[in-house]
Amino acid sequence: MIKAVIFDKDGTLFDFRQSWGAWTLALLKKLEPVTRGDLAAVLGFDPVAFAFAPGSAVIAHTSFEIADLILPHLKGVSMPELLQIMHDLGTSAPMVPAVNLPLVLSALKAKGLALGLATNDTEGPARAHLAGAKVTHLFDFIAGCDSGYGGKPEPGQLLAFAAHVALPPAQIAMVGDSLHDLDAARRAGMKAVGVLTGPATRAQLTPHADVVLDTIAELGSWIDGLTAA
Repeated sequence: MIKAVIFDKDGTLFDFRQSWGAWTLALLKKLEPVTRGDLAAVLGFDPVAFAFAPGSAVIAHTSFEIADLILPHLKGVSMPELLQIMHDLGTSAPMVPAVNLPLVLSALKAKGLALGLATNDTEGPARAHLAGAKVTHLFDFIAGCDSGYGGKPEPGQLLAFAAHVALPPAQIAMVGDSLHDLDAARRAGMKAVGVLTGPATRAQLTPHADVVLDTIAELGSWIDGLTAA
């Protein structure tokens, strides 16, 4: 029986292309005066098509990993300065919900489920995004890559959530749009639920997931089905 759910953020709660395409464009513009070479290509982003390449670091890597990738292509910018720029742009990024988040998450809470968030974004912007969607109060646990538990695909954030809600990992579902999310679920001993609101396809996610849903709006029905079985 599933008693708790921990969500990825980008591509799961929020539409990835619309939300992080805008962030990436803003970052490219901000860094343009100090950029050496084609930073868009480094990030695996096509500004004209507004699309990410399948292996883009923006899709699933932590903010620190993205900064490590960017920094060698900049002139006269320190790592702390770059991370602050990324943090500020991330906090103000126009997040586009993948579904009606207050409705869907409230329905899951009404089933008695504990809810958590595990993102490779940093915690400050993650909290700002949840607040903007008016759903922060529905979460029992929120962790970013700088919250002390590491980042995905390592299972630290997920296991910290399990400890926080005092449940065995087998009673928790991890929901995400990337292989990093599903790999973290497997390593933590949780159910792995893929969703198609990020760049990955059903064919890419299915071998790594217990189930692949179109959006998190289908999650409650899937959990009900497990309980009935």
